Amino acid sequence: MLRTVTVGLDGSRESRAAVEWAAREAKLRGLPLRIVHVWQPVPEPMAQAPLLGAETQAHWTERIPREAAAGVGLRHPGVEVTGEQLSGPAGDVLAEAANSAELLVLGSRGLSGIGGFMIGSVGLSAVAHAERPVVLVRALEGAADEHEPDPAGIPSAATPFRPVVLGLDTDHPDETLIGFAFEAARLRDTSLRVVHGWNPPPYHAYGRPADPARHEALSPSAAGALSEALRPWRHKFPDVGVVEVSRRGSAAVHVVDAARAASLVVVGRRIRRSPFGAHIGHVTHAVLHHSTAPVAVVPHD
Repeated sequence: MLRTVTVGLDGSRESRAAVEWAAREAKLRGLPLRIVHVWQPVPEPMAQAPLLGAETQAHWTERIPREAAAGVGLRHPGVEVTGEQLSGPAGDVLAEAANSAELLVLGSRGLSGIGGFMIGSVGLSAVAHAERPVVLVRALEGAADEHEPDPAGIPSAATPFRPVVLGLDTDHPDETLIGFAFEAARLRDTSLRVVHGWNPPPYHAYGRPADPARHEALSPSAAGALSEALRPWRHKFPDVGVVEVSRRGSAAVHVVDAARAASLVVVGRRIRRSPFGAHIGHVTHAVLHHSTAPVAVVPHD
């Protein structure tokens, strides 16, 4: 089955930015684009009130995805676009839609089915439960933001892409995560900046005064582990230039800092099939909230 780039649309400017990003990504990957609008039913007590007439509901559940698909087709010739309406809890429905897609794209915030505002709840729920990559896009993201400025310093979508940034834990260098980042850089014909943050083991630091010399001595070991994790991928993607950054301190801080000059940030989420619910990890959570570039969250075992 041919996978698609799937994007959630709710009419907000955040989701409209996500649709445009998804269309550009579909063109890069040579895949169809599927625009999904999720109608979240009104709770039973409210459903009895005359809040939403049949005509209004039909507009949101039928016209929005159809008209959006037509518009995207005009703005992005060559991309096969379809629009579809689904019903149910938005986070659950989108996570399910992601599982039959190459990747799912969402705006960084979302409107509920009754017009209320939910600060990231739908996006975070989809990220936490989807078993395919999910990309979150900021409301003001445009094509030029992913590219280097032109020689005069003016934003342009005709210049080369900015680097792709990968946040990597060298203790668990997952192949799915690394492969996604290398492929994203290859598709954009740009470099990959791999960021690793580390701290001294507790037995080096606990109960001892700060010792810069001791910490400096640990740096080569951390950098070596990063190089070793990336070695086979450099051979697999010889055309992708790789910059390795291994720094002491918070991994989240270093990745967010690198995001300022990135076209895309790639981070991981370990899949935990637990009765207590899914989690996205503190580094990924921080990057999602503070990155200035689109963030791809890649689930892995």
